[in-house]
Amino acid sequence: QVQLEESGGGLVEFGGSLRLSCAASGRTASSIAMAWFRQAQGRGRELVAAINWDGRSTYYLDSVKGRFTISRGSAKNTVYLQMNSLKPEDTAVYICAAEKGMYYSDRESSYDYWGQGTQVTVSS
Repeated sequence: QVQLEESGGGLVEFGGSLRLSCAASGRTASSIAMAWFRQAQGRGRELVAAINWDGRSTYYLDSVKGRFTISRGSAKNTVYLQMNSLKPEDTAVYICAAEKGMYYSDRESSYDYWGQGTQVTVSS
């Protein structure tokens, strides 16, 4: 069974930074797209950022453009989310997801594997 494990969440002050990591373990496809979703209290889940199998194509939610960066290393089953200039509106549970296909999707149903999530809280 494939598992995704997130780390790097925590409490930060307005304007601070965090780096989230997600590592896949178990059997995985050789080329997979990965993404970060988030769900704030009382709000629906939304796609924050996504990256294709080779890291050459990315997507960002409009509200995080210029502040967040998604990346992956040579180990293609690992993905990072660098979060700068954090705002209270970014407070949410951040959830890593992966799909067997090479290219990311904006549809939750396209993702095959999900992590448990990591809490990010930004104070005023």
